[in-house]
Amino acid sequence: MFDKNNKLRHSVSLAAMLALNGLSAAAWADAYEDAAKKWIGSEFKPSTLTAEQQLEELKWFIKASEPFRGMNIKVVSETIATHEYESKVLAKAFTEITGIKLTHDLLQEGDVVEKLQTQMQSDKNIYDGWVNDSDLIGTHFRYGKTESITDLMANEGKAYTSPTLDIKDFIGISFTTAPDGKVYQLPDQQFANLYWFRADWFERADLKAKFKEKYGYELGVPVNWSAYEDIAKFFSEDVKEIDGKRVYGHMDYGKKDPSLGWRFTDAWFSMAGAGDKGIPNGLPVDEWGIRVEDCHPVGSSVTRGGDTNGPAAVYATTKYVDWMKKYAPPEAAGMTFSESGPVPSQGNIAQQIFWYTAFTADMTKPGLPVMNADGTPKWRMAPSPKGPYWEEGMKLGYQDAGSWTFLKSTPEKQKLAAWLYAQFVTSKTVSLKKTIVGLTPIRESDINSQAMTDLAPKLGGLVEFYRSPARVQWTPTGTNVPDYPRLAQLWWSHIAEAASGEKTPQQALDGLAKDQDAIMTRLERSKVQPTCGPKMNPERDAQYWFDQPGAPKPKLENEKPKGETVSYAELLKSWEAARK
Repeated sequence: MFDKNNKLRHSVSLAAMLALNGLSAAAWADAYEDAAKKWIGSEFKPSTLTAEQQLEELKWFIKASEPFRGMNIKVVSETIATHEYESKVLAKAFTEITGIKLTHDLLQEGDVVEKLQTQMQSDKNIYDGWVNDSDLIGTHFRYGKTESITDLMANEGKAYTSPTLDIKDFIGISFTTAPDGKVYQLPDQQFANLYWFRADWFERADLKAKFKEKYGYELGVPVNWSAYEDIAKFFSEDVKEIDGKRVYGHMDYGKKDPSLGWRFTDAWFSMAGAGDKGIPNGLPVDEWGIRVEDCHPVGSSVTRGGDTNGPAAVYATTKYVDWMKKYAPPEAAGMTFSESGPVPSQGNIAQQIFWYTAFTADMTKPGLPVMNADGTPKWRMAPSPKGPYWEEGMKLGYQDAGSWTFLKSTPEKQKLAAWLYAQFVTSKTVSLKKTIVGLTPIRESDINSQAMTDLAPKLGGLVEFYRSPARVQWTPTGTNVPDYPRLAQLWWSHIAEAASGEKTPQQALDGLAKDQDAIMTRLERSKVQPTCGPKMNPERDAQYWFDQPGAPKPKLENEKPKGETVSYAELLKSWEAARK
């Protein structure tokens, strides 16, 4: 255990080191404060704090880091713009301000999860801190391998928890809170999966008149999937060309690749209306179709009370396949997530139902066909349309929340030093600037800042979305999923069978549900999850479950109600009114 004696011994050795270097401890403290002032003046602006408040916050970090100075700490995250900024800029600042030698590695998301699993299984320390998706919250609280942030702050980390952390200011804290009421991860970056469209095309009088004549309602932001489908068909089959360039009413990707799994596990079924009501996730059945009873997963097949292969999920999968074949560019079916991402910026896509706000920075680069000369985008983002099975009170889309995670197998002193870094890169001193760089906001105070108001016209609706009451309906994978890494890897191979036409959507999802149940059955038998592990329901006739309230819901007689749209201007007005 790290205690006062350890701290005293370290202080003595530090004093000796400083004496050898000809500097007193007071002189070194002044040097760290000078470094803090330098960073405040050059990099850490804008901020929701004044320069004086920033310095006070950083002086706390300088004092708290004394026992750890000279240590080498390693942390890791996936490679996105926000984490690149942390790795290249904030890690250097932290080292200069605290004296802790911080290395922030960047890996592909799959590699981060693989190494995380290795440390959890071997209990051998690989990294001192991890930024991994809150999608693993159900894994972290069940296996007993992950440090509870709540416990850390109350016990060994109490003296090293910033008084200005302001945990309630984090917009994603409910995503990282387990059924036991404890926080297991600290959000570091967030981005949502929204609807994207060419606002300039949607406002053209000739296109609006043509659409209204054919479909009997206004061309606008689709409220339901029926309208999305009508708009996709309209641009792909009726409009066909704009300014001499072939255009399409839809964009997607379908290559047999692990990224195809994200296309579905990132809440595609919930957008259609699969699962139950509940925020941040449906209970007892979530958007993966997994049912829980008293926190124990009991099944994902309809025959066990799940919804992975229920009518709403089959509908969602069918629409995914049909829309890609009919309305997306022919090459989309052979693309991965990363390959398809830049396509809308090339200027021939009218709308995309499944679009991540993490693309905002790349989509606003000067000179792109989707940008105006004044630096404003020709496109906008808006809430995702709802499928016919969706009901008020359900989540509507996915939000990624990369979050700081600490494992019990990490030596305590290293863990506490990494905890200081996690707080530093999420502190109010740096968080607003980090938000502007990566466009992945985590704090309510940053979202409502004047700096974000000034930036809003150039971000296509990002700021308006995060300030809106609708935001709460976009959430990550929840606590029903007992082992995210093992279960998530099942999805892409089964979905690929439907995408390629090898199997029908129903057949593909039957196989997925069966395989998920098999893994959860093995988890139950092995008893490797001491907390809230699976207790599988016996199989019974599907009709029994269809007759029960909630999910799984029986097949609707009409899965395509009349299309419904709303003007973007009216949408923004409704958000603003709801905030007051």
